[in-house]
Amino acid sequence: FLEAINKALGKEPIPEEIFYYIYAVLYSPTYRKCYEEFLKIDFPRISLPTNYENFKNLSELGKELVLLHLLKHPDLSKPRVGFPVPGSGKVDKISYDEPTGRIYINNNQYFEGISRDTWEYRIGAYKVLEKYLKDRKGRKLSLEESEHYMKIAKAIKRTIELQGKIDLIPL
Repeated sequence: FLEAINKALGKEPIPEEIFYYIYAVLYSPTYRKCYEEFLKIDFPRISLPTNYENFKNLSELGKELVLLHLLKHPDLSKPRVGFPVPGSGKVDKISYDEPTGRIYINNNQYFEGISRDTWEYRIGAYKVLEKYLKDRKGRKLSLEESEHYMKIAKAIKRTIELQGKIDLIPL
């Protein structure tokens, strides 16, 4: 593999760059759609990069995705998602209101600033933001859980943006 990638790029990338490149490719919506059926039955196949510039750009986007998914990206320290209404914090009834961009956890409290795409984002069969709240249904969200949820929402929003950028770079 290293010989093939060295030959394709004309230089030897460091292992982290290769990992980030692969991570970006696996998050490409075009790649996922193109190989959807194949990915259900076998391991993913990653094509070799065609040139160093594309490899480097994809590697940088992959690195940003990794930081987002580990919730270690510096942008996540200031999420633009709010939880503005004081109350019990109890997760009773989960619903999304598209016109206001709010995710209600009960009749009065909600997270705001959530786009439809972010609310609908799935990993496997689960909508990530909905699943998080469903797993906590019937109990009160702690301050840490609320902050964690807001970081997740921002990470998903940024992931969607990066996926659009990844698809602009030829694999």
